[in-house]
Amino acid sequence: MASDSSRFPDYHDLVLLRQQHPAWRLLAAAHAPLVLTLLHTAFIAPNRRALPRQQLIALLDDLLFDLRQQVGGDAFPKAAAAYLDDWAGDDKGWLRKYYPEDSDEPHYDLTPAAVQALEWVAGLQRREFVGTESRLLLVFELLRQMAEGSETDPEARIAELERRRGEIDAEIERIRSGQLELMDPTRLRDRFLQMQDTARRLLADFRAVEQNFRELDRRVRERIATWEGGKGELLAEVFGHTDAIADSDEGRSFRAFWDFLMDPRRQETLTGLLEKILALEPIRQLRPDPRLRRIHYDWLEAGEATQRTVARLSQQLRRWLDDQTWLENRRIMALLRDIEQHAIAVRECPPPGDFMTVDAAAPAIELVMERPLFQPSARIRIEDRVVVEGEAGTLDEALFKQRFVDREALADHIRRLLRSQSRVSLAQVVAARPLAEGLAELLTYLELAEADPRAVVDDGRSETIDWTGGDGVVRRARVPLILYCR
Repeated sequence: MASDSSRFPDYHDLVLLRQQHPAWRLLAAAHAPLVLTLLHTAFIAPNRRALPRQQLIALLDDLLFDLRQQVGGDAFPKAAAAYLDDWAGDDKGWLRKYYPEDSDEPHYDLTPAAVQALEWVAGLQRREFVGTESRLLLVFELLRQMAEGSETDPEARIAELERRRGEIDAEIERIRSGQLELMDPTRLRDRFLQMQDTARRLLADFRAVEQNFRELDRRVRERIATWEGGKGELLAEVFGHTDAIADSDEGRSFRAFWDFLMDPRRQETLTGLLEKILALEPIRQLRPDPRLRRIHYDWLEAGEATQRTVARLSQQLRRWLDDQTWLENRRIMALLRDIEQHAIAVRECPPPGDFMTVDAAAPAIELVMERPLFQPSARIRIEDRVVVEGEAGTLDEALFKQRFVDREALADHIRRLLRSQSRVSLAQVVAARPLAEGLAELLTYLELAEADPRAVVDDGRSETIDWTGGDGVVRRARVPLILYCR
């Protein structure tokens, strides 16, 4: 909904504003000069975001001592600490009292209403130079940006860009011909004062943006403290509020400003422009505030304070979710203890039949890294030996010496070992069941590993297999490390 900022409040609205608005209460307070002097001295002049309580009390004590010397001791009867507590109260609202995360000492910061009052009082002073051209040009520039940004006709936008390009080309030609037009000192001072005022107001606006986020954080805390529904409903409501703030005109403008300021290239450009402008003689005659040289760093500091407020909102949500998780775990443990007690009670006389079925005691999890990797086939080395002619034995004797290896029995032996462990080596297989058929049985184990895609053959490592032959001779073979996997 569009706000009607041009409407001036009527009589009744003004009465309510005078009663309720902290800025108006500050201006109407009996000690308004004292309050404004302290706030400007402590926060605005040195551009401080916050001050510890003892440091602010010391500043106020010094100020009260000087004033009592000038106007009398009865003018300010309270102690400095009492004044601060009064000004930070809800009925005043000129100071914000809070505790930083890393400190037990309270800190004070200006409220947006106090900044408004300070700016209004600063505007009452007569200005030696009132520039009008820069503001008129600013109005024209804003109108031009809005007209170009809302133009839907491509031809019209191209025509406007070509017109501006023509002006730029004409200016380039004038400069090349020696007609270099410089801005006179009056126009320089006019634009500088306009820039200085806008930069300071921008710094003050950060407190208002931060105040809006703090109010959101307070509403969330109140909502959490009284919430009795589910987590999803609360998170949806909280994030709805957060999105509403982020999607508002104020939130979008702040996000665009923050993205612009966080660009290192633009920071360097801004630093270079400030250095160049502050070195001009007409600007030096104005004796500008030296803090203006690093105003963009003050913007960053103020923006970070706003971002920290948003971060505290997220921490609050995380703490609440942790508490809810702890309560749910506690409820689960109570249910488990209740089930155990009932099981013990019916241990002697269990109910007949199946009263509960469980599909599996634990889920079967097969991790990706447990799967065997691809193993290239081992190279076969062929030794070049001279074949020596031997003597043929008796055919009947050779037939009787043939041995049979039960391949299925060996595979079943491996499967039994894998029931109790995820993997087993060939040496462990042979140790559990020694080779009865010698080298033929060993080769059968190698064939099983070659045919099993889950088996791993590590050619880089080896192991030794021993067995005793039928003649009582112990034989030994060195083979690559073979792992049979489940």
